[in-house]
Amino acid sequence: MRHSELTPIHGCDVKVSKLSLGTAPLGGLFKKVAESESDSVIREALDAGIAYIDTAPLYGYGVGEIRVGRGIKGHANQPAISTKVGRLLRPGKNTEHDKFPDSDPNIEIYFDHSAAGIRRSLEESLQRLGRDSIEIVYIHDADDWVSDAINVVYPELHKMREEGLLKAIGIGMNWCPTSVSIMKDTDLNIALIAGRFTLLDQSAQDELYLLALKKKVSIIAAGVFNSGVLANPVDGAHYDYEPASQEILSKARAIGKYLERYDISLPAAALQFPLRHPAVASVLTGAGSLSELRANIASFDTELPAELWSDMEAAGLIAPLNL
Repeated sequence: MRHSELTPIHGCDVKVSKLSLGTAPLGGLFKKVAESESDSVIREALDAGIAYIDTAPLYGYGVGEIRVGRGIKGHANQPAISTKVGRLLRPGKNTEHDKFPDSDPNIEIYFDHSAAGIRRSLEESLQRLGRDSIEIVYIHDADDWVSDAINVVYPELHKMREEGLLKAIGIGMNWCPTSVSIMKDTDLNIALIAGRFTLLDQSAQDELYLLALKKKVSIIAAGVFNSGVLANPVDGAHYDYEPASQEILSKARAIGKYLERYDISLPAAALQFPLRHPAVASVLTGAGSLSELRANIASFDTELPAELWSDMEAAGLIAPLNL
């Protein structure tokens, strides 16, 4: 099945499945998740052949990493795992407990982009994951500290890679200009880019994806629903973490209406769209329940008409592919 097909990451021996599992929802993003449900989602994903799981200290303030570690423990199919550096945890007042209701109210996030801070971040993540090493580490949300990312964080990750603590170095970002800046001045294996190559926003192909092809950086396409509006464009749906405007809602609904003539759902098209670009190795999407996981796999494996994207280009719904 398409979702379990493996793609190699440039410059290392890591392989990822074409559909991968994001774990912000399993960290309890906006709603509590029972540990039994988290265990079930991870184990069913592994049973189904999903071979790459992404997490971060931010997700549930460590809860996401702990749940990934527990979920994969002892499973016959061990996935590639990624986590992120830049945010660390310490005792304090949790100001995002409403956002991550499963998190400890007495733990706070702090930022440390020093070499020692980055090393401590990864060591603490490995401890929560129950691992001695990890496949992929992303520099997380470095939009406001691009210089540190290039001159401090990347060199320290390179050292840790030589020590065998990780195999692939990447960035985990939302915005193209800062991602381009870091990619130009480092030797990345991989880049997780959220929300910039979707049915509503194809801006990543203007410069970032072209640079990735040139520098042989594998792209993980995340945020394919643009915070939810492409999963279900109802009033109140979110786009890029904010309530969607009427203009965005209208465009998402128009795309959904257009897809009806092909008997294709909006989520199926949204999940598969990024794969039309050769820079994309995997589509990363979260699942907070078994029903969400199963729906994502089914949508990803739905056969789309070969002419769909060119027809949507001709209809002015998406930009032509820029290679």
